[in-house]
Amino acid sequence: MSDPKAGLNEALKQAMVEKNVLRRDVIRMILSEIKQVEVDERRTINADDVLTVLQREVKKRRESVDEAAKAGRADIADATRAEIGILETFLPEQLSRDEITVLVKDAIAQSGATNAKEMGKVMGVLMPKVKGKADGKLVNEVVRELLGS
Repeated sequence: MSDPKAGLNEALKQAMVEKNVLRRDVIRMILSEIKQVEVDERRTINADDVLTVLQREVKKRRESVDEAAKAGRADIADATRAEIGILETFLPEQLSRDEITVLVKDAIAQSGATNAKEMGKVMGVLMPKVKGKADGKLVNEVVRELLGS
């Protein structure tokens, strides 16, 4: 999907035809967030910016799931997981932990980092390669493991 915004609009129409209320509402919410960014920044955002908005919304929901689980609200956690599932269909396929590990090893070799204090160097090399394809929290965890912090 070259233009995620057009894909979202098409998915919204499809969800309305199928009368899939949850999917429709989640897509409307993300389109609203995209529109809000465009209004706030007074520009039409590009495909990378749309993916950034999608990732931010997924991250918010993951945090909400954790909070709901801690509070013993399984109903809210389940509903939020369903929203995450819908949002993830519009994101590029995520890298596995093994794929991230390979990229981290390569980034460590490129940056010459030898300990956890040099983690910033590794992240600087690594993040442009995994942007949009991996959860930053997982990438950070793998880098820490390999640098032996």
